[in-house]
Amino acid sequence: MWHNKAFVGFDTETTGVNPLTSRIVTVSVIIDGGDFTEKYYRLADPGIPIPKAASDIHGITTEKAREEGQPAQEVLTLAADLLAEQMKAGNPVVAFNACYDLTLLNRELDRHGLPSLETRIGHRIAPVLDPYLLDKAADRYRRGKRTLEAVAKHYGVWENDAFHNAEADVLATLRVLKAILKRYPQLQEQDFDSLMKIQETIHLDTAEYFRKRAQATGRAYTQPVGWPISK
Repeated sequence: MWHNKAFVGFDTETTGVNPLTSRIVTVSVIIDGGDFTEKYYRLADPGIPIPKAASDIHGITTEKAREEGQPAQEVLTLAADLLAEQMKAGNPVVAFNACYDLTLLNRELDRHGLPSLETRIGHRIAPVLDPYLLDKAADRYRRGKRTLEAVAKHYGVWENDAFHNAEADVLATLRVLKAILKRYPQLQEQDFDSLMKIQETIHLDTAEYFRKRAQATGRAYTQPVGWPISK
């Protein structure tokens, strides 16, 4: 069964909120194989100043990134190779709001003239499991926030993590996924293709909801559309 495969947690901290234009500052990849764990964490020099608003969230300043960070190309290559290797082996990448991080990574690869995730994998970006979307699929009409902290608390797996630290976010995301699968075992009966379609539908429905909300208040909705990566 697929839920006995290794789960590949993935998260980034970045310079902004738009995955098409932001740059990666930190990357965390944690391979949870049940009886083994591999952790990879890298700080990158994004090559541009890190806005104060972003630094206030994740704690990485422009000066720190320039002094201690690796060249962006090295960090991007490591992250992309790790994810591609695991997806080629059929192990799912697990990320909370995965579309943001995967889109950002692919755009960064293109920006630096590096092979895309699809090229490295040899097929579409899959399998991907996003606890944010799976939670919505299983309990769509629950009221309240759906942030990582809120969802972790809802499933009783919040451990007072330092949220907005990439490694802590990955660990929390993996705990949330396992809690969702335990509470809703019917999800484990779906194959990866079915789960990918379910998540894509939820993602597009959510995007349409926010687009209509923005339209109703006279605001432009500028978020890119698509899953698991946006164009």
